[in-house]
Amino acid sequence: MKDFKIWHIILKGPVRITTTLENGTVIDKKFEHYTDQDFNKIEEQEKALARLTMALSPEIVQGFREYDSAKALWETLIDVYEGNEDMKQSRQDMLRQKFNMFNYVLGETLEAQLQRFITLTTEMSSAGI
Repeated sequence: MKDFKIWHIILKGPVRITTTLENGTVIDKKFEHYTDQDFNKIEEQEKALARLTMALSPEIVQGFREYDSAKALWETLIDVYEGNEDMKQSRQDMLRQKFNMFNYVLGETLEAQLQRFITLTTEMSSAGI
């Protein structure tokens, strides 16, 4: 099931609960003045962070405990596991080289070779090649 509210929170970031004073100044709303709608927004933000952390393995999530918003966690995961543009280019170059050097391995079955090829082409597709 897709929950588009959750993805919106992950991609756009947490919503600040604010109020506007009579002079037009916007300030953070005091907790005791929160409405049910404000609490729902906070609950959705917590759900987004929980879903994202539950999708990670326990070994991985240990390294990202300090993040308290789904957006911050998501952006960090992208940086760590996809890397910057230089790392992406390096990965693409490596995959192209692997593809160009793809060959039969002595003693390998046709099924194993086909599986290696499918894995390689899937990785290339994921890398934008």
